[in-house]
Amino acid sequence: MTSDTKRPRALWPYAIGLAALALMSMLIGKYPVAPTDLLHATLGWIWGASPTDATVNTVIWSVRFPRILAALGIGASLAAAGATFQGLFRNPLVSPDILGVSSGASLGAVLGIFLSLPVIVIQAASFVGGLLAVGAVYAIGSAIRHRDPVLTLVLAGVAVGAVVGAGISLIKILADPYDQLPAITYWLLGSLTSVTRGDIFSILPALAIGLVPLFLFRWRINLMTLGDEEAKTLGIDTRRLRLILIASATLITAASVSISGVIGWVGLVIPHIARMLVGPDFRRLLPTSMVLGAAFLLIVDILARSIAQIEVPLGILTAALGAPFFIWLLASGRRGWQ
Repeated sequence: MTSDTKRPRALWPYAIGLAALALMSMLIGKYPVAPTDLLHATLGWIWGASPTDATVNTVIWSVRFPRILAALGIGASLAAAGATFQGLFRNPLVSPDILGVSSGASLGAVLGIFLSLPVIVIQAASFVGGLLAVGAVYAIGSAIRHRDPVLTLVLAGVAVGAVVGAGISLIKILADPYDQLPAITYWLLGSLTSVTRGDIFSILPALAIGLVPLFLFRWRINLMTLGDEEAKTLGIDTRRLRLILIASATLITAASVSISGVIGWVGLVIPHIARMLVGPDFRRLLPTSMVLGAAFLLIVDILARSIAQIEVPLGILTAALGAPFFIWLLASGRRGWQ
């Protein structure tokens, strides 16, 4: 394994690459935009001048700009949640939906679509559903006395996820096959097609509230990876810290899923890549995972709107890209976790 002292410590090369990727994303799509058009639109937006080409201006600021912001925020959030859960549960196979947050959010959104509620209400139902699912998991884990609280939470998450999944299947059976069922299926596959700037602003408070504790306590997550007994001997209140971390990671995951639908593999694969690059120290692992997660989802979104005549759901592409890479990680015997 590569020595920790030989791993790059600076984050700025990744950040520069992410900025370049975001700029490139503004130019690529079914309606190509020339760099000069982007420059003129940007200068016009800065100085408040009337756009020279209204179509180009609409494509850039009303269509692509919100999608890029959403891809950056959601990709970073899912990767941060995945890295947190993997460290907290001391298991590299853990993803952000281990405690049922994605399933709960899906049930809330599916129920909203089934009841033909407005889009903003569907998003709110998705957000609340994710929080309630994880709340139920934590309540079950707290009620069951077991010497391994981590294992109890994981098993409770599996049970709650199964019940929620049954509820989703029931609603899909009852839904109108010509209207509601296609909408439900498309939402469950994940997409940024209809994301607006209002959607992004609506989840910013939740993302901020969730990410701030992860950054403040990221050095303590290093201690949590040692196990509860070792962490307690070092003065860590493991029960309280676990609750804070689970609540924070759940909040950012539920907020992300509420506007994008279910996007898998980001929170599972990206922390592995970050761990290979900078090591397991969570002080570097968290920001690196966020930058790489944002870049990965941005690339996937570019492919989603460019490789076919119709837009490909993000969940299909993340699975197609993430699963082979994860199999390669398992086959190559990478030991970056240690």
